[in-house]
Amino acid sequence: MPETIVLLDMTASERAEKLRALLPPGFVLTHGTMRGDAHMKEIIAEADYAISGQVGVSADVLRAARRLKLLHKWGVGVDNIDVAAAKELGIKVARTTGSNAVPVAEFALGLTLAALRFIGYGHAELKKGHWCTGHMPGDTYTLSGKTVGIVGFGAIGKNVAKLFKGFGCTILYAKRQPLDAAQEAALGVKHASMAELLAQSDVVSLHCPLTPETTNLIDAAAFRAMKKTAVLVNVARGGVVNEADLVVALRAKEIAGAAMDVFSVEPLPADSELLTLDNLVVTPHLAAMAADNFAPTVRRMFANIEHVSRGEPVPPLDLVV
Repeated sequence: MPETIVLLDMTASERAEKLRALLPPGFVLTHGTMRGDAHMKEIIAEADYAISGQVGVSADVLRAARRLKLLHKWGVGVDNIDVAAAKELGIKVARTTGSNAVPVAEFALGLTLAALRFIGYGHAELKKGHWCTGHMPGDTYTLSGKTVGIVGFGAIGKNVAKLFKGFGCTILYAKRQPLDAAQEAALGVKHASMAELLAQSDVVSLHCPLTPETTNLIDAAAFRAMKKTAVLVNVARGGVVNEADLVVALRAKEIAGAAMDVFSVEPLPADSELLTLDNLVVTPHLAAMAADNFAPTVRRMFANIEHVSRGEPVPPLDLVV
């Protein structure tokens, strides 16, 4: 009898068929058709394995699973999964470590250019029929030769550094455990404290996980410490930035601009103040999505599921608990 894999995210049937085309023998796939915990409880109840992309998975949802062996994150960040509850219930948790590093890094570069040059604003205005060159929301800036501060320096942060080096940028990074001198020299980067990074950077790019330590890491005090000509880019997690403080800072022109792909509440509410700001670029959590990265990541998830199905351990690189 085939085992059932459920994708908890609300998913179009076309995308589900692309997943089914990659399914190994002996498995069937179902998927979410609406948002919310009530629906997730319903579809996870009889699943053997579950995949979560952007949706959070609470203890209540996990307790509704009668025979779940593994919850697999489609990506890296597990801050919106109740990992402690999963461990208590005997459910393994895995992720695809490093699988989205290049797509997310490239997206961060794209958002940086959009924020520095008001690309998003110009696009939106021209679609309305407005030729807006005479009334931009602020000054525009080039990226070449600037100082870029990277907060969090894992696989994504390192790829960001490589891309920005191509623009002749000076790269600072903030990380709890600095790299050794040889690694820094190879990457052409320099460790900095958060205070130094905020004060010196023309671009602050966030790539850290959401933890109690990083929650609201970028707040009113951080914005005051940044250059007035600087931009903030967040493709990490929404909670790393205090969004109310960001609104105030952008309105007061304490910083020149920002770009956000992630938010404290997702989907972002239609009445969010963030959507009223001309010096903010917003995208709906798109950074990890790339068609040419789809099959490799999915095959890796399915391979981890097959390991569990055969009674084998999940590879250490991908195992969370």
